[in-house]
Amino acid sequence: MATTAADATMSWYGQNDYQLRFDIGPLAAARLAPLCDAIIVVDVLSFSTAVSVATTQQAVVYPFPFKGKDQDGQQSPEAYAKSLDALCAGRRGKSEYSLSPPTLANLAPGDRIVLPSPNGATVSLAGAATACFAGCLRNARAVAQAAQECGPRIAVIAGGERWQGDDSLRYAFEDHVGAGAILSFLTGEPSPEAAAAQAVFHASETKLAALLRACATGQELIGRGFGEDVDCAAELNADATAPRLYRETGGVFAFYSLPSSLARPSADMEKPA
Repeated sequence: MATTAADATMSWYGQNDYQLRFDIGPLAAARLAPLCDAIIVVDVLSFSTAVSVATTQQAVVYPFPFKGKDQDGQQSPEAYAKSLDALCAGRRGKSEYSLSPPTLANLAPGDRIVLPSPNGATVSLAGAATACFAGCLRNARAVAQAAQECGPRIAVIAGGERWQGDDSLRYAFEDHVGAGAILSFLTGEPSPEAAAAQAVFHASETKLAALLRACATGQELIGRGFGEDVDCAAELNADATAPRLYRETGGVFAFYSLPSSLARPSADMEKPA
């Protein structure tokens, strides 16, 4: 069988000689997921941190890709939440629940919430049928252990941030160091990309709070009055849950908390995403 251009591309970019892989953005998730046993999506400020906090409360999180304004033909987060009989996270500082992780600590067990996000939610839903977890600094050890149970080939995908203007990906230190933390708790040979992320974490581990406050996204959130969000995100291994994305009956995806290897999805969930 002839090798296609797509096959050749993935032989170059798939990091196929290594068990542990690292890349950034939704296209990386879509391309690497079929080559791996699991992917871990990292959006430290703030989607995956928010998911970790919410599922620690035993809430269910529905990721919703959303850029912060209605687009032609796109269902609104509020309408989506209503269709699921779920809560809907709103704007930071304007709503009871939002992407601000501390607000989600007030959720009750069994609460269902739609979490709109332009980066982390988009990456989460890009991974096809491969097992997908939400990872951050707060649950780095737990999510690494859970993903490792799926198999040795694991891709950690940073959400990154977006430049205003052309919507292109912007480097996000917080995601790089968060991915490095998770990769440092995984077992296997890292690709050069994954090893570089591990090195970023090891160089930063003793000063995570200060560095997250000093990085570009941290400065943005502090400037907008959400410094507490940054401090919450910097707490290494504060959560012992590994939120995994499952397809519910009806075809919608939701993150559920897996506090241990003994946890199993309930009967109303279909095959894991």
